[in-house]
Amino acid sequence: MAPAYKQRYYTPGEVAQHSSSKDLWVSFLGKVYNLTPLLDKYTGNILLKPILNAGGKDISHWFNANASSKTDFDPMVRTHIDRKTGCEVPHTPQGRFIHIPPAYPSASWANDFGTPWWKDESYCIGHLSNKTRKIRIINTLTSQEHTIEVCSEETLEEILNRFYKYNKHAASYTWKYNGENLEMTKTLEQNGVKDEDGEFYELNFNEEDWLPAIHVYFNDDLTEA
Repeated sequence: MAPAYKQRYYTPGEVAQHSSSKDLWVSFLGKVYNLTPLLDKYTGNILLKPILNAGGKDISHWFNANASSKTDFDPMVRTHIDRKTGCEVPHTPQGRFIHIPPAYPSASWANDFGTPWWKDESYCIGHLSNKTRKIRIINTLTSQEHTIEVCSEETLEEILNRFYKYNKHAASYTWKYNGENLEMTKTLEQNGVKDEDGEFYELNFNEEDWLPAIHVYFNDDLTEA
């Protein structure tokens, strides 16, 4: 069994797997949010519809980063000028959603919910990777090979945690690239495993045919039961 650890980075594909009313994630402005508790809290509310429709997707276009906040992550809902009133109001072409006030004053509007969900860091579970890449991991003991997608920001230790899915004894192996031991506290790029998919694209090469191969060598002891 893999040891417990908090995942820091997620791929868009991982976010996309959570798109149901019982398990819903979104990403925006570089972060990933698990909004399942929000759905549970407001079950049956019509204002959940835009969020349900956006499940598993990136919704950065709903927000602007607050340029006046130099240190804190402070997303702001995009706004526009209402043609009828001339007032600045939230811009929600996908439909008004939870914690967005109505366009016009309403006695039914309750604004006692506290922090709006897009500013509530309790929903944030990590960061969306700026760049993902694929690598091949070859087990020299069994000759098994797996291609996995990883986040470029992840260290080899974090990639090892992804590999537990395929090998529960992953920590009992030494990881090497081109015959050199990899430093597990560093990223692939820091270990000299370059991401060359941009060059392959320019050369019209299929990057799947040129994925870097990481070889793992069994250490003769089972550090993970």
